[in-house]
Amino acid sequence: MVVLVTGATGLIGKALVKQLLQKGHTVHYLTTSSRKLQHTANYKGFLWNPTDYYLDEACLENVQIIFHLAGATIAKRWTTSYKAEILSSRLATAQTLYDYLRKVPNQVKQLIAASGTAIYANHPSKNYLETESQLSHSFLGEVVQKWETQTSKFSSLGIKVCQLRTALVFASHGGALPQLVNPIRLGLGSVMGTGNQKLSWIHLQDVVAMYLFAMDNSWEGVYNAVAPEVISNRVQTQLLAKILKRSLWMPATPQWLMQLILGEMHQLLFTDTRISCQKASDAGFVFHFPSAKLALQNCLK
Repeated sequence: MVVLVTGATGLIGKALVKQLLQKGHTVHYLTTSSRKLQHTANYKGFLWNPTDYYLDEACLENVQIIFHLAGATIAKRWTTSYKAEILSSRLATAQTLYDYLRKVPNQVKQLIAASGTAIYANHPSKNYLETESQLSHSFLGEVVQKWETQTSKFSSLGIKVCQLRTALVFASHGGALPQLVNPIRLGLGSVMGTGNQKLSWIHLQDVVAMYLFAMDNSWEGVYNAVAPEVISNRVQTQLLAKILKRSLWMPATPQWLMQLILGEMHQLLFTDTRISCQKASDAGFVFHFPSAKLALQNCLK
């Protein structure tokens, strides 16, 4: 099968492309840099410029599935200008794809789009399902809502739309985990605030497997890409310290201090949501890393 991937050089994108190629699929990918173009029998790069709503329409030739992962990282200080980039990088890329699919003859039957669990409001006693109507009014929560609205439009073109609301991704290289691990390695680890805030997460191998499962099973609609086990910040910190064989002697880091250091981005450390993966499990998806202990041990081995 021929698939198109946006965001192919990101953490999830790279791992997804690797799996797609190993399974014998032909991968087309979009890039804004001519230096990143490759062209082999089963791996072909094409230029696009979402800022100007342009893409090389040859990228759509014979494509049946689109994996849409493009979007600026949120792991960077949220200045006013960068917040605008976080939003525009998601909306403009989706709009560019939509515009070309609407006017260029194509065979695309499914769009599998990245989304985020930041759409859920902090509520420690709730167990969030995909049908939840009480959504977050935070900056990231509103970004995700606009993002999903944009990708939902593809259904008007007769394309099945699947949106994977992805939690914090644990990976051995890249992503947020190294930033959590480094202070603990240095003996400077501590819990954040009370440490009671709940954290939903997923191992990189599982989120990639879920994208592939969504393709193979023609998923449509919203699915939470989260592991079955939800842990607290305190438990996560203690697990990391145990795996790394480091002691935790520092007092808890107050929220006001992290706000001073990170600005608005500090919210990522104090998210308090319990999110359910029941819909994905009921659809037959099986997690390789259902527990945080297994996932973190694998990432840090």
